[in-house]
Amino acid sequence: MRKAAVTTVSTVAGVILLLSLKPHQKPAPDLTASPAPSGTPGASTSPAPSGHERSNGGASGTYTGSVINTSYGPVQVSVTLSHGRITTVKALRTPSDRPRSQQIAADAVPRLTQEALSAQSAHIDAVSGATYTSEGYARSLQSALDKAGV
Repeated sequence: MRKAAVTTVSTVAGVILLLSLKPHQKPAPDLTASPAPSGTPGASTSPAPSGHERSNGGASGTYTGSVINTSYGPVQVSVTLSHGRITTVKALRTPSDRPRSQQIAADAVPRLTQEALSAQSAHIDAVSGATYTSEGYARSLQSALDKAGV
């Protein structure tokens, strides 16, 4: 009897611990009527490829990815390609409604950019502690690459 009680208490404690570690989510903000947050130059909710062209070596130009709404705010990137190769990735929008979100994005975005440049794709590893930002970054990057036909 005593062993069963200890097992039950341990199981309950484990479940409580797991539930307390689950991140709390809030609804994603509605971006349809709100202006771009300050400090996010070039933010746009509409796709805006510019200067793109195809050559024998692949797409060239700058392509803007979709805005991806995450639990902590919107993420949007643009990608510049030269003959099908990723040369630049810029974060146009990152979560910025809270100081902690700004701090996480400031740490994660350069690492995600380096990953994308190294991988030459949107198949990049998430940055620990910035899971939502990483997912939004990768999804926005993939949408930009899709627009480029890469």
